[in-house]
Amino acid sequence: MVELPAIGVRLHGGVDPRACIELAEIAEASGLASVWFAENPFQRGVLPAASACAAMTRKLRIGLGIVNVYSHHPTLIAMEFAALDELAAGRAVLGVGSGIGRLVERMGFKWQPLASMGDAIQILRGLLAGEEVSYRGRVFAVERARLSCALPRPNPPIYMAAMGDRSLALCGQLADGLIVSNLCPPRYTEHAVAIFRHAAAKAGRAAPAVVQYVPCVALPDREAARRAAMAQIGEMMATFWPADDTWPVLRETIVELSGIPRAAFVAALHRLRGGETVEAVLDDRFIDAFAIAGTAEDCLARAANYRTAGVDELALTFAGAEPAAQIEYLGTALSEFGR
Repeated sequence: MVELPAIGVRLHGGVDPRACIELAEIAEASGLASVWFAENPFQRGVLPAASACAAMTRKLRIGLGIVNVYSHHPTLIAMEFAALDELAAGRAVLGVGSGIGRLVERMGFKWQPLASMGDAIQILRGLLAGEEVSYRGRVFAVERARLSCALPRPNPPIYMAAMGDRSLALCGQLADGLIVSNLCPPRYTEHAVAIFRHAAAKAGRAAPAVVQYVPCVALPDREAARRAAMAQIGEMMATFWPADDTWPVLRETIVELSGIPRAAFVAALHRLRGGETVEAVLDDRFIDAFAIAGTAEDCLARAANYRTAGVDELALTFAGAEPAAQIEYLGTALSEFGR
């Protein structure tokens, strides 16, 4: 029988907090597993919306994914997460990351992704275990720090966003879960999972869980769904991909494993940034590599591919109009799956 990952919803600082509450309630009523909140510098902070969703739901996991360690010192992350997990009665999940380098540097920091994550997780681990922590790292330090509040549960899992090979290895060594970002095809996910599981085994640790973010459009009209997904992918490519043609190794690996020739990917980026429409530039290869789109049955079939790649939970960014209706539509198909 086909196996599916858990299905959740990805929300973010670009979504009105009231809309987040509505979508979280609909996700819970539709049988979905979680809502995850992605935060980037200069958007809305996600803690108010995450807290409101925790208060308005009863079963849904409330994921912070990710909290940027430069915007929130590790001690502040521990304080805020402890309060959120108490409000959620143990349903909160903590995900941390080093953020987007160019945005972190606008805040006046030198971006050191590996060092910052290593320091942050070491500090968080002790604080969330109720311990007194003294630690001096390259980026963060604390001296005799301890949370004064009672923790709702000891040693909650800490997830880490990671993409490059060294970051994935660090995740395996230190974290309890991996968060894979948008614009990562299933073959890249297989590559990433192999690296961090190997690092975890080498460190004598259990294999961490895997959460992946994927754009999704679920509609009864397959072609309309794919057009909406294509628009979302085009926007993400133009916004988040490096502006020049000299990419870090990580980006080269993603393109190589997407099945799209590098020359075609470069040409698509130039044309999108030159003002051409998404419909004129992208084709089905980009949807198949980077999104889940189509009817609800199509979407569940694609979700199964991610489960095969090693993903335990998908957090779907519902693109296009009426995300609430899409969540309900996909939830109905999920409830009937396997009958």
